[in-house]
Amino acid sequence: MNKSFYSGLLIGLLFILPDFSYAQERVQLSLEEIVARAKSRSPAALRAETRRENRYWNYRFFRSNYNPQLRLGGTVPGFSQAVNTVIQPDGSIGFREVRQNLMDVELGMQQVIGATGGVISVNSSTNRFDNFLAPEGIPQTQWSGVPVNVRLSQPIFAFNPWKWDKKIEPLLYEESKREFVEEMEQISTTVTQLFFDFLIAQVNFEIATKNLNNTQEILKIEQGRYNIGTTYEDKLLQVELQVLQARQDLAQARLDLEANSLRLKAFVGINETAELTLIPPKEVPEFEIRVEEAIEFAFQNRAEALGFDRRVLQAESQVAEARGQRFNMNFNASYGLNNAALQWQDIFIDPNRQTLVNLGFFVPVLDWGRNKARMGQAQANKRLVEYTVEQDMINFEQEIFTKVRNFAMLKDRLEITKLSDEVADKRYEISLRRYQNGNVTITDLNIAQEEKDRNRRAYIQSLRDFWTAYYEMRQLTLYDFESGQLLYVPDLEER
Repeated sequence: MNKSFYSGLLIGLLFILPDFSYAQERVQLSLEEIVARAKSRSPAALRAETRRENRYWNYRFFRSNYNPQLRLGGTVPGFSQAVNTVIQPDGSIGFREVRQNLMDVELGMQQVIGATGGVISVNSSTNRFDNFLAPEGIPQTQWSGVPVNVRLSQPIFAFNPWKWDKKIEPLLYEESKREFVEEMEQISTTVTQLFFDFLIAQVNFEIATKNLNNTQEILKIEQGRYNIGTTYEDKLLQVELQVLQARQDLAQARLDLEANSLRLKAFVGINETAELTLIPPKEVPEFEIRVEEAIEFAFQNRAEALGFDRRVLQAESQVAEARGQRFNMNFNASYGLNNAALQWQDIFIDPNRQTLVNLGFFVPVLDWGRNKARMGQAQANKRLVEYTVEQDMINFEQEIFTKVRNFAMLKDRLEITKLSDEVADKRYEISLRRYQNGNVTITDLNIAQEEKDRNRRAYIQSLRDFWTAYYEMRQLTLYDFESGQLLYVPDLEER
């Protein structure tokens, strides 16, 4: 076989085998598809999901505080061996070696009383004492225990954190669930901005490519006219400069396209090697937003609106806490049975009644205005929170009002820029044909081209502003005005 046969075989294989060097994933995505992808796969969505899970377990931990707690504790073993000082009957001190073991175990069921802030518990405990150096005739092992015991510890006139937490924590959890939906809509807004940043770069690249092709064709026409003497050299040089500028614009457009492509892929979580092409939105949703309706949905659904009440409650709890620190009083009561015996089972035979009651208090007689200052600070802070919340509510309504008005204006502007883009593109095509026929000067053609490019970019920018405002309205109200559905529905069972 000669060399030409091998060359022919190699060329045939190159045509048959796939081109792996250019094998690249091609992805075409619309705005709706890329928003859905970002909300399900993007790192930002995964972080929001993790935060929601963390807040859920925080709430579960809070709820568990109000459930009964079964606890087992004790000391096993409690061995000690030492030489201790022992006071003798005559008052002198003697040194005796001690070798002992003291073990105790307690099993108890504890329940918080949320309404009063007290704690009630039912307990059973056992103690064993071993004296390994006990004199002859004295038992080495002794048992004591409490078969059953009921205890109550109740603060009086004190701050009750259980009562206030039961009001505040459910609001915090409800806020967190609404914040998650808002974060998802924020992701939609962010990815929409990145989508149109890339789309604008994609359009600029298309414009630059088309302009380069057109200027090269115009250059050929001018060279032909120059050769036959129907145009001047300065016009030819002008077109050559336009070709050079078009090449420079194309290079810059390619760089911008790559940079915006990488940012979009990184946010959404698309493979960087994938070749991404975006499909501009063609249809604009037809719906109207009334200001009163938008404000109503915002107060009904937004986490910030729920936070207004929660912030006032937290300020009130601080006042209650300051009031509860004026003096301390605690009531403790215990009732049960106890016994001691040489055998463990004998503890439960005819046990003795055990009753303990005490009331402790602490009242500052002279604190040089400390309590008064504490109360004044808490009450001033409460008034500040109330005033701040009132102003925040006004700003809240004003933001919704402004966004609704802006959304209506953007929708009107979108229709105008779309029509302007179509008119400018048609005018350029007509001017180009007339130039090719020699009826329009190169200056008029350049003006038509600039208007075409400017109106095309204005239309894409209007699309960007409209769809960004569209998702902002969803985030600000948690309501889909297009479908007429709430984006967040409270789960009453969890509450």
